[in-house]
Amino acid sequence: MSDPRAASHRPSREELSERLLELIRCETTTGSEDRGLGPLRAYLEELGAEVEEQRIAPGRTNLIASFGDPSRARVLYSTHLDTVPPYIGGRREGTRVYGRGACDAKGQIVAQLEALRRLLAAGQGDVAWLGVIGEETDSIGAQRATELAPRFPSLALVIDGEPTSNRLATGQRGVMTLVLECAGRAAHSGVPEKGLSAVHELVDWLARLRAQSFARDPELGPEVFNIGRIAGGEALNVLAEKARAELLVRSLPDSQFLERVAALAPACGSVRRVHETPSARFPAIEGFERVFVPFGSDAPRLRALAQGGAVALVGPGTIDVAHTEHEHLELAELEEGIAMLEALGTRVLGGTEKIE
Repeated sequence: MSDPRAASHRPSREELSERLLELIRCETTTGSEDRGLGPLRAYLEELGAEVEEQRIAPGRTNLIASFGDPSRARVLYSTHLDTVPPYIGGRREGTRVYGRGACDAKGQIVAQLEALRRLLAAGQGDVAWLGVIGEETDSIGAQRATELAPRFPSLALVIDGEPTSNRLATGQRGVMTLVLECAGRAAHSGVPEKGLSAVHELVDWLARLRAQSFARDPELGPEVFNIGRIAGGEALNVLAEKARAELLVRSLPDSQFLERVAALAPACGSVRRVHETPSARFPAIEGFERVFVPFGSDAPRLRALAQGGAVALVGPGTIDVAHTEHEHLELAELEEGIAMLEALGTRVLGGTEKIE
């Protein structure tokens, strides 16, 4: 059970800043998340949580924190423990805290745990918290966390923390990975008519694709793609016999992107889908502003923990600075995020409306 003395303390801005910097000091890039377990576990135990570990791989552990009987928990706060490389140490400059994870997602941890502190102080004990590994790569932590569903049979809402400027995300586009390949015919570069350049065929194919217009969803935004990698050819004076490109697509519901790519292919070209995560729409909750977000998250997987699949993707900070060398979080926005997350939890814990 939670300690009412710890729960009743409301940290100052200075204390919030130091708490965030303490987490940032731990280098927890994907694959080494356990380096941050010490201060995080101490933070949770300070709130009176019962902390359990879900081991995913060596040095990689999900953390589950309960504040009473988990079977009665109605709201689960969650965010990810890993950060993207490279590690950037933390510092405070005026009203901002800088460093890797400042908003993505160590700032989310601070905001969520301080919101939980306030809920516990108000006597709202039907809450829990989950920290997952691997969000920045393959979401393996969130995938494995769905195994915890039987212990949370009463969850009405999962709140997944990501930098959304404290507004509820309307949803997120899907992610589809495609490989485009062309098979050419090698020849001396001085007599190109004797062969077929796979590189030329691929480049022309990609140019046709880039000239296309794609769909836009009013809640999820436009369908977009990125040509992430291109490879082909063996030597400067030989027509390329093989060429390939790898694309990442931010896809919309009922996407026809794959079919359009195939229709634009040259006779020597082929396309295959390597991976696909479907798009998802998230519920509106009265009194909370909503916004389109351009990124993916663990939310579609974590929603499996809630009855009816209700999930909110929300938190302080902006994706505009996440993953950059100047990643930071405004302390005022952190404080606003704590209040917002407390209000969101209070709404669900005290309300009778069904969110789905």
